[in-house]
Amino acid sequence: MEDFSEFVGLSRPTVSKYFNDPNSVRRKTRDTIEIALKKSGFRPNVFAVNLNRRRTNILGIIIPNSTDPFYMALTRRLESLASEAGFFALVLSSDGRAEMEDRAIGTLKSMNVAGAVIAPLGIESHRRTLEDFGRDVPLIYVDSPLDETSAFVGTDNRQSFGLIVDYLCRSGEPPCYLGMPHVNTNALTREKAYVDAMKRLGMTPHVVPVTSIKTWDFEKFGCDEAAKILNSKLGFPTRTVLCANDRVAFGAISAAYRHGLRVGHGADYQLRIAGHDDHPLSRYACPPITTVAQNYDQIGKRAIEMLLFKLGEITGSAASADVDEHVLLSGDLMLRDSA
Repeated sequence: MEDFSEFVGLSRPTVSKYFNDPNSVRRKTRDTIEIALKKSGFRPNVFAVNLNRRRTNILGIIIPNSTDPFYMALTRRLESLASEAGFFALVLSSDGRAEMEDRAIGTLKSMNVAGAVIAPLGIESHRRTLEDFGRDVPLIYVDSPLDETSAFVGTDNRQSFGLIVDYLCRSGEPPCYLGMPHVNTNALTREKAYVDAMKRLGMTPHVVPVTSIKTWDFEKFGCDEAAKILNSKLGFPTRTVLCANDRVAFGAISAAYRHGLRVGHGADYQLRIAGHDDHPLSRYACPPITTVAQNYDQIGKRAIEMLLFKLGEITGSAASADVDEHVLLSGDLMLRDSA
């Protein structure tokens, strides 16, 4: 920056002012700098500039799986909203591993981020690492909270599972429950939400025992567990299976197909399978999956609002996120052919 300031013939504060906001300098000064930029090819190192600031314009985002369409959609929304607020979003994936989550946090610390939105591994997370990070910068958790006191935006599992359990009970045999690996808090909260919903309706809950394995390969998990159950003498407790999420449902449908079972709703079908989340590909499954939609658009919006409020970027009447630091959004029932 010093070399460029000398090249353009202006003071470094003036050049820095231009890079922070081109419209903050006079038109003649702006033209001079932009001509010099074309001649020199100079581009400021945004990260180096941020490291010199008391608070940067970088927001960190950590997700557990960069290939999962739900996290991809949520990330796109977060990046867009951060950009609109004048921040640069740096997205990192923990790849389902605690040591990678720790490394991602270390990277965000080294970048001197202003704050972060994190979809944590949860049970596998190194809690102290996240707590230490949270003492340095504001953190907002999405998808699953670190604990009941952490700032969080996600889906109200009690409401969403109550919705789909009620529908499945009214439209056919009451559902049994095929869970997910215990990789985050959703595994337990969703199972409990299913059990509570069945009891509220006066029904007996049937939680299918599954292998205790910590994996983010939910499709394979669902397929392997469903195949094991279908190959047993007992099979599923009922002809309706509610899966913890759509990715588990993908696997269960695959296992049913291999077993020669017709999945769908009505007298011509032998098994109903439903999911949760409204995975972007669930509508294109065969058959399309009946599920509950998480509103990733609103999750992203509320998370960024909450983070900006903590950073002092939203004040007064616009500070809608200061009312509650634990925001649970309602899900919407998506009726399709699988159930």
